[in-house]
Amino acid sequence: MKLTAFTDYSLRVLIYLATTPNQRATIQEIVTAFEVSEHHLTKVVHFLGRSGWIATTRGKGGGMSLAKPPEQIRIGQVVRDTEGRPVPAECFESGGGQCALGRCCNLKGMLSAAIEAFYAELDRYTLADVTRNRRELAQVLHLHRPVPRTA
Repeated sequence: MKLTAFTDYSLRVLIYLATTPNQRATIQEIVTAFEVSEHHLTKVVHFLGRSGWIATTRGKGGGMSLAKPPEQIRIGQVVRDTEGRPVPAECFESGGGQCALGRCCNLKGMLSAAIEAFYAELDRYTLADVTRNRRELAQVLHLHRPVPRTA
């Protein structure tokens, strides 16, 4: 299963914010760290804020931070939120698509089970698990920012 760039960027934003949880970050800092499109990242940040994953503050001194502790952010739920309803084959589309095998095909059940297993595995992990090496991540991503000693 290939995740969309939107999900990839969402996870990167959360990882970035988790490396320095007591500091706010700006879109420009994250754009610079990951060398990604500011336009695309702005959409991602807006979505993450609307979804309650991050808190955003506008204006001077503003920026974004995690809305919850990293231990409370399940990777599986973030991926579900950013990916939307999985459609690995035509038969998963609303209305079932046009496949001639639709009524007698066993593949849909197998693909459903695979998707469930994929998310079950991701649900085992939190953002805290992903960022256990916070100091190393911070050194890579925040060369211009102080690295906190709380890791």
